[in-house]
Amino acid sequence: MVTTGNMSATHAEGLAVDMELILAVDCSYSVSDAEYQLQMNGLARALRSPAVNVAIQAGHYKKISIALIQWSGTNNQIVSIPWTAIGSPSSVTNLSERIRRLPRHVALGPTSISAVIAKSLHMFSNSPYRSYRKVLDISGDGRNNDGVPAHFLRDVAIKKGVTVNGLAIINETPTLHHYFRNAVIGGQGSFVIKANSYEAYEYAIQKKLVREIAPLPIVQNTF
Repeated sequence: MVTTGNMSATHAEGLAVDMELILAVDCSYSVSDAEYQLQMNGLARALRSPAVNVAIQAGHYKKISIALIQWSGTNNQIVSIPWTAIGSPSSVTNLSERIRRLPRHVALGPTSISAVIAKSLHMFSNSPYRSYRKVLDISGDGRNNDGVPAHFLRDVAIKKGVTVNGLAIINETPTLHHYFRNAVIGGQGSFVIKANSYEAYEYAIQKKLVREIAPLPIVQNTF
C-alpha cells in the first residue's frame, strides 16, 4: 500500500472532500428561543432537500465536511457539531437529525462576528479533512457590537484562502445585508443572502447552501 508520511493513500483519499463548510448560527441576545428553533429546523430541512443533495453530488468526491458553531459574544463560541463528512443519503439524514435536536449551548451575549470568524479560522486549520474550498457561512440578525470590527478578521480569512458568506436576517435591521456585504463577506465567490424574517430563514438557507456547495464555475481567460 502506498503511504504518504504516516498516512496510507486509502486513508488520505477518505479524508478528501469537495469542500469544508462551517455553519455559524447566531445565538446572541436578539435571538429568542423560538427564533433559535426556527434556525435549527430550517437548517435541518434544508440539508435534506433534493437541491442540496444535487449540489453535493455534483462535486468530484461527492461529499463535503460540515461543522456547526453556535456563537454570541467574544467569549461565547461553542462547536456544537464537530467536523462531519456527508454525501450518502444516510449521512445527510443523520446530520440533519443531529442539527434538528441541538439544544442551545451558548450563553446569551452581544454579537461578535469577528470572534466567530477567528474561531472558524482555528477550526479550518485543525480540520482532519482536505479540500480546495473552505467556506464560512455566517447567519445573523445584527451588526458586530463586541470585540474588534468584523472586517479585520474578514480580511485575515481572505488571506488564508477562506471564503466568508453571509445570511442577513433583517427583521430588526432592514439594511443589515448591506453591512454584511461591506464588512463581513469576502473571498472567492463570496455573497450575502437576506431573509426578511426567521420564518423565511429555511428558504434562504437552502438557497444559500445550494449556491455554496455547488462547484464554482471555471473562469477562462480570453486573450
